[in-house]
Amino acid sequence: MITLDPQSTALVLVDLQKGIVGRPFEPHAGEQVVQNGKKLAERFRKAGAPVVLVNVGFSKDFKDALRQPVDQPNVMPPGGYPADFSEIVEGLAGPGDLFVTKRQWGAFYGTELDLQLRRRGIRSIVLGGIATNIGVESTARDAWERGYSLVFAEDATSSLSSDMHRFAFEKIFPRIGYVVQSDDVIFS
Repeated sequence: MITLDPQSTALVLVDLQKGIVGRPFEPHAGEQVVQNGKKLAERFRKAGAPVVLVNVGFSKDFKDALRQPVDQPNVMPPGGYPADFSEIVEGLAGPGDLFVTKRQWGAFYGTELDLQLRRRGIRSIVLGGIATNIGVESTARDAWERGYSLVFAEDATSSLSSDMHRFAFEKIFPRIGYVVQSDDVIFS
């Protein structure tokens, strides 16, 4: 159990969007991650704490995507992404939520996330989303380096494999924050 101050804590959910959550993830299915994210979001809204929904999106020509030389480049699928690829899943967004669109793995670089959190007096972030080792971990590392306290909702997060998920939650996240289940997040 972890008790947080709603005046200085925000929930940040990463990439819970139509074009991503339906893919196969482990150890938690995308729909399970969404359901746990919805429960957390409702708890945050009820406490008056900010909810930030982060999605990833690209222009139609994909020219705003990173294109460094790598072994496994991120390429646009033939015919492009579906029109609703970047839309937040149904039933997750609520009145007053903040929306941040990123164009890379992490949610801080090139976005207003840090500005929006700091102007609201946020010092702690509860993180969840998909995928554990991509959007969530990249956002977490950036947040930690910016001085935010972090809490990771394990059951509101999932990855491409159980081994990748487990590695992050056993070896990385405990070194930069607290690891909890979503039901263990409460407010003072």
